[in-house]
Amino acid sequence: MYIGVPKEIKPNEYRVAMTPAGVLEMIRRGHQVYVQHQAGTGSGYSDAAYEEAGAKLCDAATVYRNADMIYKIKEILPAEFSFMREDLVVFTYLHSNAYPDMTRALLERKIIGIAYEDVVDEEGQFPLLRPMSELAGKGGFIAGLNLMQSVNGGQGLLLARTAGVKIPHISIIGAGAAGLGAAELALGFGNGVSILDIDLCKLESLKRQLPAHAELLYSNRENVLACLERTDLLINCILWDKTRKDHLIYRGDLKRMKPGGIIVDVSCDEAGAIETSHATSHDDPTYIVDGIVHYAVDNIPSAFSKTATEMLANVTLPYALLIADRGVREALTAHAGLRRGLSFYRGLMTLEETARKLGYDFVEPLKAFEK
Repeated sequence: MYIGVPKEIKPNEYRVAMTPAGVLEMIRRGHQVYVQHQAGTGSGYSDAAYEEAGAKLCDAATVYRNADMIYKIKEILPAEFSFMREDLVVFTYLHSNAYPDMTRALLERKIIGIAYEDVVDEEGQFPLLRPMSELAGKGGFIAGLNLMQSVNGGQGLLLARTAGVKIPHISIIGAGAAGLGAAELALGFGNGVSILDIDLCKLESLKRQLPAHAELLYSNRENVLACLERTDLLINCILWDKTRKDHLIYRGDLKRMKPGGIIVDVSCDEAGAIETSHATSHDDPTYIVDGIVHYAVDNIPSAFSKTATEMLANVTLPYALLIADRGVREALTAHAGLRRGLSFYRGLMTLEETARKLGYDFVEPLKAFEK
């Protein structure tokens, strides 16, 4: 199979899907890899490193024209729509329900789109989402730490245990990978930390992983409001169902927070768990609502591009190899977890959540193969 690795064009995106080590593995199995010039420079990988691994270096048009499968990081942007063609396999983070224009374009062009974020493993977990979630959670805490600095317009509170000073309090919503990542750093700095979730099994798991002073709370309205009143930094790490119209934290709740408080919304769902949240960028990361600073950068891991690229490549490469070795249809038929990530198949919408939200007819993947 011919694999194409384009340079990401989304602003402030420095990750790359495949490292030179991944190129070596692809070529060892008999596949050819086309890498766009400077695709890896933002993560510390030179063109020379890819060439030494055996990749062919070329421009974007050549990458897309020659590839059977495009292996990338971010969703397809309008400037890339013209490169899409029937039966081209696109393996990346798609987030199809959040980008209706992209979804329409990919359906019209009849590509085969597999979304990292929806692939599941044997236990029903999301292996291609987990490493970036962990990194986003850690990065979310670091962002809050920086925003608290007086030189960055914050109240000058150091989010750490300091002799003679009251310990700051951090509340984290969501006990998944992002929540764990944020909690590890927050607790490591000596803060008081509350973690809220409705999944008691996840809370029990964190009980075994985190220090005994970590407060693990069931996420109900009473506990959420109590945490708001004492928290200095709130970190939201819960993925909100895109079809829901309610919220965990409403605009009116912000008045309960301390003056100068900060919300870091790692999930950054538009009007999701946090009613006042909307996605921001690294160029313009914050805004203020009712005196509360909101930080909702939608690609936090890109700030740590070297680490992020290595973490993500480690978990995505086995799936990319499966597709390359067996062909996309056979790989999807044989691997139910990979099939869960199928969003588009030759003009058919095969992801139920997006079909419901955007009003498309949903076709179960195995039935789509028969059409």
